[in-house]
Amino acid sequence: MKVRTIVVDDEPLARERLLKLLRAEPQIEIVGEAKNGREAVALIRETKPALAFLDVQMPELDGFGVLAELAKGERPAVVFVTAFDKFALKAFEVHAIDYLLKPFDKERFQTALRRALEQLAPQQPARIQEQLAALLQELRPPAPAQSDRLAVKGDGRVVFVKINDIDWVEAADNYVSLHVGKETHMLRETMTHLEQRLPAEKFIRISRSTLVNMERIKELQPLFHGEYAVMLRDGTKLTLSRGHRDKLPQLGLA
Repeated sequence: MKVRTIVVDDEPLARERLLKLLRAEPQIEIVGEAKNGREAVALIRETKPALAFLDVQMPELDGFGVLAELAKGERPAVVFVTAFDKFALKAFEVHAIDYLLKPFDKERFQTALRRALEQLAPQQPARIQEQLAALLQELRPPAPAQSDRLAVKGDGRVVFVKINDIDWVEAADNYVSLHVGKETHMLRETMTHLEQRLPAEKFIRISRSTLVNMERIKELQPLFHGEYAVMLRDGTKLTLSRGHRDKLPQLGLA
């Protein structure tokens, strides 16, 4: 049987190169590709691949964030594609999980693929899950001590923004926009990491690119296809996407 495989990378050229190399391997069946972490989570749940070539550095939801969102039994075997430093690469090696360090050549790709296929022997699935869980525990950044403010650097200064003053947050590539009253502050942070830093009892993710302070929400208006318009007290109109309808109970809706 061929090994069901997906490729996840936010860089089109890198993604296409991996797909080209994989198409030349007779034991591989490519069942999909994704250009970001959110797409990757949905693709894995839909196609149930045995193997994933997963980019680590992606905006909004990185490679580790993809694994964190998946239940233990949903995670495929993974070859990480990364530009990480030596410390992180050592962690991959300790947990016997292979990686491709950009830029890589065909020989290194084939070595990683061979090792991944060896891991997919019938007796190995539980071991793969244990290795991924251990790696995730080591490399995901620890939850920082709770603070009541964020430090925003820019223009040669540091502005301290009180968390309670934030109305809503919007993803902007490798930055997030903090909307605080009439002011907007750009913070170099991924949406996933910022979500972990903000108190879950106050902030809710209503789409892949939007976090909102629940105290600022005035009303919800049903839209088409299971989406909702989220009206804030200052008149701002946001959208709760269909993929985040599971957050409705937090807003008091069954």
